[in-house]
Amino acid sequence: MSKSAVIIGGGVIGTACAYDLTRSGWRVTVLDRGTIGGACSHGNCGYVCPSHVLPHAGPGAVWSTMKTLFQKNSPLKLRPLSVLSKLSWFLGFARRCNERDMLAAAAGIQALLNSSRTLYDELLAREPIACEWETKGLLFAFHTPHAFEHYAAVDAMLREKFAMPAERYDAAGMLKLEPALKPGVVSGGYLYKSDAQLRPDRLMSGWRTVVESAGGVFRENCEFTGFVEKNGRAVAAKTSQGEVEADAFVVATGAWTPLLNSHLGCKIPIVPGKGYSITMPRPSVCPTFPLIFEEHRVAVSPFQTGYRIGSTMEFAGYDTTMNPKRLGLLRDGATFYLKEPTCEPVQEEWWGWRPMVYDGKPIIDRSPKLPNVLIAAGHGMLGLSMATGTGKLVGEILNDQPPHVDAAAYGLKRFG
Repeated sequence: MSKSAVIIGGGVIGTACAYDLTRSGWRVTVLDRGTIGGACSHGNCGYVCPSHVLPHAGPGAVWSTMKTLFQKNSPLKLRPLSVLSKLSWFLGFARRCNERDMLAAAAGIQALLNSSRTLYDELLAREPIACEWETKGLLFAFHTPHAFEHYAAVDAMLREKFAMPAERYDAAGMLKLEPALKPGVVSGGYLYKSDAQLRPDRLMSGWRTVVESAGGVFRENCEFTGFVEKNGRAVAAKTSQGEVEADAFVVATGAWTPLLNSHLGCKIPIVPGKGYSITMPRPSVCPTFPLIFEEHRVAVSPFQTGYRIGSTMEFAGYDTTMNPKRLGLLRDGATFYLKEPTCEPVQEEWWGWRPMVYDGKPIIDRSPKLPNVLIAAGHGMLGLSMATGTGKLVGEILNDQPPHVDAAAYGLKRFG
């Protein structure tokens, strides 16, 4: 008889795990406290970006963060009480702001990013998921000559140490490549052609259908409250809809995961980093490429059926309010660079909690308390980019197969 698995969390990571497990013969039930794909997997910018190899913790990051905090309209916001309540997390981040730790973390990040990029190609060729998949690349645009030239060192590092080359464009080249940019605003840019884009909500709905067609079950508005334990193992998930028995369990609860520490038997070093986005119809002069405006930290996603601007980072704990100032920063950033930055009517203003781990790598490991419970969380801003590789790795671990990437890189032991 086939084995059964309960996946707690119906975002892109949980759905990816469900897909791989159903393909290898498992009977899978996915539980979500809200709607499937309704949290951070819904309103992000849809980038699948192997170029995002480097973690946030790197040389000079503490100083640059402090400077940014005192800038008017900073894309980064820290609430003092949130920092104090998560002081150990921020100290862990500060300790890793050196080249050695940055490069070590980047190796683990790249392994999952590259794996996932290939697996997305395979997934979308194999399954009928209409998610507006495009492989044009991701264009980084810089306003000042200083920022443009400063990034050259980053580009050289990505090229030399991670085999991640980009095409470099001067101001004239950028305007020719991307006519939606305003003349006289951009000094130059870099195009990472290995990056891709999709529409996240359509990926989630299509992927869910594929999993359901293979026998997977999704339960919405089903809140997890703990495990039924027997002989040192979990035998059922306790939920608001009753107990759900299984042979194995995957905890893919994103930013919520630290609230389950007592059930998992360990401290999960994740804090929520709130991001925002605005979705609307495509403007008449719409960008050809997905764009990141580095100095303003604003991302632009020209979907086939819509248009989204997003980003910012707000460390405010589990705050559920919509901050209109953050939405204003998105509009301002897009307006600075683009001929037609927005379009009416606005279809959705959104926020979501990114599950941030201070070293930049996700946690994919067994619970020290319950060995048949596997944690798959903490993908930060790269959950979509790492989803397919994470799903494959989780399947390999639960099926006792050799992992296709170094699983130790994502283990709990690295936190001491």
